[in-house]
Amino acid sequence: MKRLYSYLALLFVAIILFSCKSTTQPGKASNDITGKTWKLVELNGKPITLHNPKNNPYFSLNMADMRYSGHAGCNGVGGTFEITPEMMRIKFNQGMSTMMACDDLETELLFTKALLAADNYSVNGNTLTLNKARMAPLAKFTLQE
Repeated sequence: MKRLYSYLALLFVAIILFSCKSTTQPGKASNDITGKTWKLVELNGKPITLHNPKNNPYFSLNMADMRYSGHAGCNGVGGTFEITPEMMRIKFNQGMSTMMACDDLETELLFTKALLAADNYSVNGNTLTLNKARMAPLAKFTLQE
């Protein structure tokens, strides 16, 4: 009888350990968008065109202090954000930005407007899409290696 209880206890511990194992497999995409740099490739359904391709807008999310930071094309951008990964909800709060003028200022304005308007996101492989409700995507990004 003592042996049966030992086997049952061992089985119970094994079930708990295996149920806590992550379901993300190596090589498979994760829905975790934090701690990564996302490069802008599309705004309002159109590929971006830049006068200076070296200034491609990007952003990253830092969970330690719940802040986003990046470059909007001309100026640095940053602020706080709120995220609910299990529901794929996100909210960027108005933050700071430098105020330099440049050739790609229109793209910069649309980029920052898309960040502030987004309320949800989706991930497909190495592509992140920021959305507002169920409307067409506001902005599309690729994972920057």
